[in-house]
Amino acid sequence: MALTSYDVLRRPLITEKTNFHVNKLHQYVFEVAGAATKVQVKEAVEKLFRVSVASVNTMVVPAKRARRMRRFTTRKPATKKAIVTLVEGDTIPDFEGVR
Repeated sequence: MALTSYDVLRRPLITEKTNFHVNKLHQYVFEVAGAATKVQVKEAVEKLFRVSVASVNTMVVPAKRARRMRRFTTRKPATKKAIVTLVEGDTIPDFEGVR
């Protein structure tokens, strides 16, 4: 089954560190599908946000142990993240916040 652009990008990741990436390095961070490739991520971002992508870095974040209640141990599932660097001058307005 082929992934569509909407299947490739799961959600944007917005933290203090990713805000630094957006403001200083022109990089945006997304959670992506586990089967997504760098080329698919690049095409999805360019199509959905109408920007030019310079490079894409991907990483798999391993599963982690979460809360422990008595005998119960839960796990956070493994996820895949993509850091997308845009061409100088391009921005995604949804990430910029209030100006």
